[in-house]
Amino acid sequence: MRAMVINGFGGPDQLVWGDLPTPEAGAGEVLVRVICAGVNPADWKTRVGKLSAYIDYHFPFVLGFDFAGIVEAVGEGVDAFGPGDRVFGMSKQGQGRDGSYAEYCIADAAFVAALPQGWRFAQAAALPVAGTTAYGGLVDVGGLSAGQTVLINGGAGGVGSICIQIAHALGARVAATCGPDNMAYVRGFGADHAIDYRAGDVAEAVRQWAPGGVDLVLDAVGLDSLLPSAVDIVAPGGRYVEIATLVSQASADEVARAAANGVSILSNMTAVMRLPQHLTELAALCAAGGVKPPAIEILPLGEAAEAHRRIEGQHVRGKIILEVAPHDD
Repeated sequence: MRAMVINGFGGPDQLVWGDLPTPEAGAGEVLVRVICAGVNPADWKTRVGKLSAYIDYHFPFVLGFDFAGIVEAVGEGVDAFGPGDRVFGMSKQGQGRDGSYAEYCIADAAFVAALPQGWRFAQAAALPVAGTTAYGGLVDVGGLSAGQTVLINGGAGGVGSICIQIAHALGARVAATCGPDNMAYVRGFGADHAIDYRAGDVAEAVRQWAPGGVDLVLDAVGLDSLLPSAVDIVAPGGRYVEIATLVSQASADEVARAAANGVSILSNMTAVMRLPQHLTELAALCAAGGVKPPAIEILPLGEAAEAHRRIEGQHVRGKIILEVAPHDD
């Protein structure tokens, strides 16, 4: 099979064409013919070796967690899917297997779901990592429920745009930070209040919208962008959820200061073992119309290096998708 591979750690130019054996599905696994692969911040961090503590690399190595495609074959014990099924999900890149920047990839059956009705492959390829991160952070770790208030920091990105929709579907009141060009974009996903993070004090803008503080913050930006004022914008008893793969982590002093005010600072990784459940529930929400696709930009697989350059700049609206095989949806 043809694939984009890396032969060592380094910059985007490490991504080059390679020819690899087509993998075979083992017990409990699904072999997927990849139509589209989603690009995530975790992909470039994998490329430069930042995730070497978690991934058993081999070279040449195929990046890519997210895929949407067609089931080619299933391994022993897999009854939920069969050849020809249209699916999306997450590859086993995190377990050191080749990922989705290839014509074929392997996934555990638990990390595969049926393509939501009415969704194209390119749209569904934007869902797995961003969608489960959003769902797990809000619903599982954040405990969000109807009537609560939530702030999504970074509402125009892949995670943030899905977060807004999930929170809205659950009956929460939603505020989202974004740049001035994305105010209408985040409102279109159901944000009740859009905050231009470039215009002034975000914490003050949040307090004006929710004087008693919000029940939940999900930080989809990182870089400690809101942590210093977490206690000031989260109501007592509320939660501040960080995404562990972002370059941000609360210090012990920040956690202690927040706890003294009844605020919990939590990592989305506390729910990582329930990712299959999150994927299944997210797919059901999409199928019911509760979540619609974020903005996507499609590039051919051969331009994976350009996709990485853009996503490292951290100002992508929605998601970048790599088209692996042209397909008439």
